[in-house]
Amino acid sequence: MAALPAPEGSRPNRTVLLAVTCLGQFMVLLDNTIVGAALPDMQHGLHTQLTGLQWIVDAYVLLVAMLLLSGGVFADRFGRKRVYLAGAVVFTAASVLCSLAPSVGWLIAGRMLQGIGASALSPASLALLAAAHPVPQERIKAIGLWAGFSGIGLAAGPVAGGVLTDAFGWPAIFLVNLPIGVILLLVGLRHLEESRNPAAPAIDVPGTVLSIPAVGALTYGLIEGGARGWTSPVILASFAAAAILLAAFTAVEARRSAPMLPLRLFRQRLFTVSNTAMIVVGFALMGSSFFFSQFFVYVQGSSILRAGLQTLPASLAMVVVSPYAGRLAVRYGFRVVVTTGLALAGGGLLALGTVHADTGYGNVWWRLVVVGTGFALTLSPLTGAAIQAVSPQEGGLASGISSTTRQIGAVLGVAVLGAVVRSRQSGGASFESGLDSAFVAAGIVTLATAVFTGLWLARSKPVHGPAVPHRSTDPGAATPPNEVSADSR
Repeated sequence: MAALPAPEGSRPNRTVLLAVTCLGQFMVLLDNTIVGAALPDMQHGLHTQLTGLQWIVDAYVLLVAMLLLSGGVFADRFGRKRVYLAGAVVFTAASVLCSLAPSVGWLIAGRMLQGIGASALSPASLALLAAAHPVPQERIKAIGLWAGFSGIGLAAGPVAGGVLTDAFGWPAIFLVNLPIGVILLLVGLRHLEESRNPAAPAIDVPGTVLSIPAVGALTYGLIEGGARGWTSPVILASFAAAAILLAAFTAVEARRSAPMLPLRLFRQRLFTVSNTAMIVVGFALMGSSFFFSQFFVYVQGSSILRAGLQTLPASLAMVVVSPYAGRLAVRYGFRVVVTTGLALAGGGLLALGTVHADTGYGNVWWRLVVVGTGFALTLSPLTGAAIQAVSPQEGGLASGISSTTRQIGAVLGVAVLGAVVRSRQSGGASFESGLDSAFVAAGIVTLATAVFTGLWLARSKPVHGPAVPHRSTDPGAATPPNEVSADSR
C-alpha cells in the first residue's frame, strides 16, 4: 500500500532515512567484495585449503540468493522498519562472530548468519525508501542514490579489505561492520517510521525451505568433489539429493497460488533468456573475481594491500560504466548492449587466462577493465529485459528474480571454477596453470552466452496472470522499467 506524501516538515527525516538505508546497503555490498582481498590471509591464518575459501564466500552468497525474495515479502508483511533493524542486528552480530572465529567452520557459520541478515536488510532498505518517496520522480532520485552507494560499496571492498588486512589481519574486515551496525540501529530506532503492506502475498515457506538445501547440496558436491573425489559416495549422494530437492521445489512452486518463483514467467522467451544470461554473469563475474587477489598474491608475489589495489580496476570500471548501461539499452536495444557486454567480458577473461607470474601489471590492469566494463553493460539491461517480459504489476518480482538468479550463478561460479583449479592441481599442474584454466573456462562460457543472447534475446509479449507484488532488491534494477527499451535490435 502506497504511503501518503510526507509533509514538508518531514523532509529532514527523509534525509536521515535516505542516509540510513544507503548506509545499510553499502555495508551489505561491501561484504561482497571486501572478503576477496583477505582470502590469502584467511588461508594462512585458518590453515585451510581452497575448498575452505570457497565455502567462506559461498556460505554468504548462498543464503542471500535463497532468502532475498522472501526478505522483501517479510518486510512488506511484518513491517519494513522492524525487518530492516532485525537484519542489521543479525548482520552486525554475525560480523562480530566472524571476526572472532577460531576455525574455518565457525567463520562459515558466521558468514551464513551474515547472509540471513543481508537478505532481510537489503530488501527492507529499498522498501523503506520507496514507501517514503511516493512521488515517482523523487523515488527515482532516491533509488539512484541507493544504487550509487551499492556501487561505492563494491568498489571500496578490495581497497578496504587490503588496507585492513595488511594492518590488522583478516578479522578487521568484519569488525569494520560493528560501528556501521551500531549507527544503523541507534539512528534507525529513533528516526525510521514503520510501514507495511497489508496486501502483501503470503510467505512461500515450502519453496524457501526446499530451495536452500537444494542449491546447498549442489554447491557442496561441486566444492567438495575435487577434494573427496567425484565418484565418492558422499558426493554422488549430494548431487542426487540436489536433483530430488530441485524436482520437489519445481513441483511445489507449480502448485502454489503465490509461489516465490512463478514458473509461468519462464514461458516467455525474453524472461527465460535474460535470467539464463544473468546466471552466467553471476557465474563468471563472482567466480573469476574470487581468484583475483589470489593471483596477485600467490602467482605474482604481491602483498595483500597491493593486491587489493591491483584488483580495483574491475570494480571501478563497473561503477563508472553501470549508470550508462540502461541509456545505451534505450538507444540500441537489449540485444546489442548485452551481447556486446558479454563479448567484452568473455574476451577479457580469456585474456586474463594468458597472464603469468612475470606479466607486468601494465599488461594486466586493462584486462580487468575490459572484464568490468563488459559485465557492467549486462546487469541493468538484463534486469530491464526481464521486467519488460512481464506485466507492469510484476516488475518488482521480475527484478527480484533477476537478482536471485545472478546470486545463484555467483554461488555456482565460485564452486565450479574452484573445482577447475583443484582438478588441474590434482593432475600435477601448478596453481598458476589452474587459475589460467579457470579464467579461460569462465571466458568460454561467457562468450558462448554472448552468442546465445545475440540469437535469442528478442522481445516477447508480457505474461498476463495474477500479479504478486514484490519489490526489487537489485541495485542494477534501479532504472525504471519504462526507461529501458524492449527493442531487440
